[in-house]
Amino acid sequence: MSYILASASPRRKELFSLIVPDFEVIPSDSGEKFNMSLFPEQVACSVAEGKCDEVFARHPDSVVVACDTIVVFEGEILGKPKDRADAERTLRRLSGKTHSVISGVCVRKGQRKLIEYDRTEVRFNELDDDFIKMYVDGGSPLDKAGSYGIQDGGLVKDYVGSYTNVVGLPVSLVKKMLEEVL
Repeated sequence: MSYILASASPRRKELFSLIVPDFEVIPSDSGEKFNMSLFPEQVACSVAEGKCDEVFARHPDSVVVACDTIVVFEGEILGKPKDRADAERTLRRLSGKTHSVISGVCVRKGQRKLIEYDRTEVRFNELDDDFIKMYVDGGSPLDKAGSYGIQDGGLVKDYVGSYTNVVGLPVSLVKKMLEEVL
């Protein structure tokens, strides 16, 4: 049986290899279109499902796994920053506060498709402007929802839930879903 991770993220690839050692990476062409009339959990699941279905249509004999991770703060979905200034604004907003990280996951094998989500609550340290500027200058936040990576030092005070969910792939949930679909 062949497995496909429908993602171009190096972080997801690394985490998925903890569950499935032999798999192919085939990013989806479906994009990340958000229907903002949905609840955040539904948004993440809908995007993950779209990615999964698009790759599965091209590879119907494989087990396809797709994921989408969003950051939610004060009811607003914070996507990837548009530019450096946007990343700095986002980090200032999150400084010293708690936000949610939600990953929607879709796993498909044949006619069987599972869709679930994981949520982690993350509390940031107080970040001063010098730290924010240095962090953004390093380039790390520019390709990440919420403009940060939990694996980068100095940002996160604590969290409740799955660490790997915040990195971009909730390993325990994906493992459980794969067991169910097989």
